[in-house]
Amino acid sequence: MSIPWPSTSSRMKRTVACLAEALLWVSGSVAVSPWWQLGPLVERCMSAMQAGTQMVKLRGGSKGLARFYFLDEHRSCIRWRPSRKNEKAKISIDSIQEVSEGQLSEIFQRYPDGSFDPNCCFSIYHGSQRQSLDLVSSNGNEARTWVTGLRYLMAGISDEDSLARRQRTRDQWLKQTFDEADKNGDGSLSIGEVLQLLHKLNVNLPRQRVKQMFKEADTDDHQGTLGFEEFCAFYKMMSTRRDLYLLMLTYSNHKDHLDAADLQRFLEVEQKMTSVTLESCQDIIEQFEPCPDNKSKGVLGIDGFTNYTRSPAGDIFNPEHHRVNQDMTRPLSHYFITSSHNTYLMGDQLMSQSRVDMYAWVLQAGCRCVEVDCWDGPDGEPIVHHGYTLTSKILFKDVIETINKYAFIKNEYPVILSIENHCSVVQQKKMAQYLTDILGDKLDLTSVSSEDATMLPSPQMLKGKILVKGKKLPANISEDAEEGEVSDEDSADEIDEDYKLLNGDASTNRKRVENIAKRKLDSLIKESKIRDCEDPSDFTVSTLLPSGRPGHKAESRKAEEDTESGEDVGASRQNSRLLVSSFSKRKKKSSRLKKAASVEEADEDLDSQGSQSRGTTRQKKTMQLSRALSDLVKYTKSVGTHDVDSEVVSSWQVSSFSEAKAQQILQQKPVQYLRFNQHQLSRIYPSSYRVDSSNYNPQPFWNAGCQMVALNYQSEGRMLQLNRAKFSANGNCGYVLKPQCMCQGVFNPNSEDPLPGQLKKQLVLRIISGQQLPKPRDSMLGDRGEIIDPFVEVEVIGLPVDCSKEQTRVVDDNGFNPMWEETLVFMVHMPEIALVRFLVWDHDPIGRDFIGQRTLAFSSMMPGYRHVYLEGMEEASIFVHVAISDVSGKVKQALGLKGLFLRGPKPGSLDSHAAGRPQPRPSVSQRLLRRTASAPAKSQKPGHKAFPELVLGTQDMGSEGEALDVAPPSPGLAPEALAREEPGGRSPGVRN
Repeated sequence: MSIPWPSTSSRMKRTVACLAEALLWVSGSVAVSPWWQLGPLVERCMSAMQAGTQMVKLRGGSKGLARFYFLDEHRSCIRWRPSRKNEKAKISIDSIQEVSEGQLSEIFQRYPDGSFDPNCCFSIYHGSQRQSLDLVSSNGNEARTWVTGLRYLMAGISDEDSLARRQRTRDQWLKQTFDEADKNGDGSLSIGEVLQLLHKLNVNLPRQRVKQMFKEADTDDHQGTLGFEEFCAFYKMMSTRRDLYLLMLTYSNHKDHLDAADLQRFLEVEQKMTSVTLESCQDIIEQFEPCPDNKSKGVLGIDGFTNYTRSPAGDIFNPEHHRVNQDMTRPLSHYFITSSHNTYLMGDQLMSQSRVDMYAWVLQAGCRCVEVDCWDGPDGEPIVHHGYTLTSKILFKDVIETINKYAFIKNEYPVILSIENHCSVVQQKKMAQYLTDILGDKLDLTSVSSEDATMLPSPQMLKGKILVKGKKLPANISEDAEEGEVSDEDSADEIDEDYKLLNGDASTNRKRVENIAKRKLDSLIKESKIRDCEDPSDFTVSTLLPSGRPGHKAESRKAEEDTESGEDVGASRQNSRLLVSSFSKRKKKSSRLKKAASVEEADEDLDSQGSQSRGTTRQKKTMQLSRALSDLVKYTKSVGTHDVDSEVVSSWQVSSFSEAKAQQILQQKPVQYLRFNQHQLSRIYPSSYRVDSSNYNPQPFWNAGCQMVALNYQSEGRMLQLNRAKFSANGNCGYVLKPQCMCQGVFNPNSEDPLPGQLKKQLVLRIISGQQLPKPRDSMLGDRGEIIDPFVEVEVIGLPVDCSKEQTRVVDDNGFNPMWEETLVFMVHMPEIALVRFLVWDHDPIGRDFIGQRTLAFSSMMPGYRHVYLEGMEEASIFVHVAISDVSGKVKQALGLKGLFLRGPKPGSLDSHAAGRPQPRPSVSQRLLRRTASAPAKSQKPGHKAFPELVLGTQDMGSEGEALDVAPPSPGLAPEALAREEPGGRSPGVRN
């Protein structure tokens, strides 16, 4: 198989630029060959990689694993054997972030110098959490071959446009699906293998219909089996979309194709596109129509129309938001800034690994504020780790070098270096020296000037700059003094005295220290009410929050938060679980924490338990600060928690708040807190009780205008998904402009009518169908399990008054192409700050299993008929219609709407497949199932206000509201046209 060598285009030049260094390394020559001579060299690399290489995989222990690594025939992934994962033992080329030669990774650093020949070593960084695959080959030529080949493949992928990437992904998926279904490896599929594959794909078709399509697709001489091309034809027949076909008929006057004028009308009326010309429609036909006959006639058939709607042009995400699209010339305090907490940690807060790779990963993921906890290290070298714990230690110098290398690879907007300084003056001077020598001009702010010296500079002004956030010497200290005393009260996120592990000294008896850690963690879990919310082997932290406060009804925390991601947060979380399970039982201490009825009481209790252990008199904490380090701090001086009622003295400072303290202020003084955040930066960090590195809900703090809401990036789940959605709205550059009302004036985010007199937005979502929804990842029987019964839940997350959930009915036994055709309606007061979350669940009589999710900013949604691709899945999607309109007057999330837009089959519903049928009275067993199923029944009120993640209790927030005059959905397909000819659906709480 030869590589299709591109023409001398800009793409080729970029690819050659990416490969020049690697090719020079391979050839060993001084001069790099011209591009037209590089093809054979790269082809040799590809052939060698596909033939395979025996290499040793390092794991950080004393012994590596010998494995045979090879590039698959499609050149889409690296595979190895032997492996217990079988077919799942692979790394896709798409997921590779970097390939580095030599012994640079953290795993290699664990081995003594001289253990391996550096020329034989290389590391592959891959996945969302930048895991490293560290390999040692038998000779340097093999390592150079792999590094060169992988860099070539990565360069080609990075140059693809989104359409080409999606088509390639689909082709690879089809081939992989075919290969996995070919159980006997003969290169073809029998009818039995096809039936097994359909069950795996959640397809529930009559056997006779399957046999008929199989026969139609079986056109070659080998009757009774399907080759790959025949399988593609079979799959195409099976996956022809009825909903899209009916939509096409609506706009083509019942022809079986769309001409350019029909397509133009569809794009203008439904997709709300402007400046659509007949010429641009002809270009779409030319690009997406696969049939040569149709293409020659200038028409778009059902296959071409399907290709178009499933392309990036039909995605729900606004393509303009893939790049920076907001004003970047406002002061820093006018932006939300994506921020990381204890960036260096791979797992939990007490015993996990610290790695410099984490800085590379989060910076490339768009994070613009990273945290560095600095402590005195041996040999005069400052180190980074979580103080008073058993987390491993890394060198401060290595951290700064990594930040310097990766800070501006993805974008040029400023990076804030949050320094938590616990070092002596001597080592502080060493820190300052490293910062200055390594970062160089990136620290030089002399060229940054603002018209108003009291205001912070803008992200645009600070492009390519790194800001040091840290303590600063007071102005009254002599300029000649090389050091001075500063308050240490503002040290954010310091672990409580009661939970420090032997003053961080693990050098005595590590086993003894680990036992102390386990006992401390046991005490912490008991006293801080860490609850098991979902998984018996998992645990998350519940913040101590008010119950019974007027105007704030409480809700229990929902079980979806961690399992929604469908991913494990890694080996570190597993270690935490093992840690918890191995805690020694000991006598409970006398209770020092009273049950908190308010945040103030909780804070007082937390303070009192520390003061009781240290004595009744508490002295003010101070520290010595080096002048050299102080002088590096300009716009981001760390200060203690301020009284938000007081006037902001200077905008050039950052206040840090724990999540509990910030929540207290948000509930007691929301208007003052928001005004405080209009003028200076504030940073929110997780409670020190979140030892499992769980995350809090960032949305309430965004509502208050807090700029830097720091999250644990190593803990994948709901909260990080919200964070990604938030910052995807501005090209994932790490900065999102706050709404104007949050930047000036008076605004109460907790009000029931926060913007009186202003238009609200009504979001009408028609959930039409699903495509290729997989079985839950943790399904006990895997692909052999039952075909799923999916339903869709849509959640709006924003101001408390805007938070709401709605869901569709359940479709039985169909994950391949379920049809819901249901309308959900939401009222949103402040769409600029709202997120919309689509979740797909598999219903079960005793609960529900998470299948997938997609979250995006309200402002990033495109109108019309759109596909919502589930995050991290190749083909799974739901097809929806989006309509957004303005609504005036004082409105609530009105349950009176249920008479018009009902999720279950009732007379009068817009879901006409159910209209006219009387609703049967549920049986006793059905009513019992309703009460036990976690998916709400039809009669339950789905509106959920406030923040379930933050409030304890079980009361439901739904309440009856007035009926509302609702504008009809956008013109297009009537619901009657798309109604599916199938048995009636059911509410998620009831099994028929």
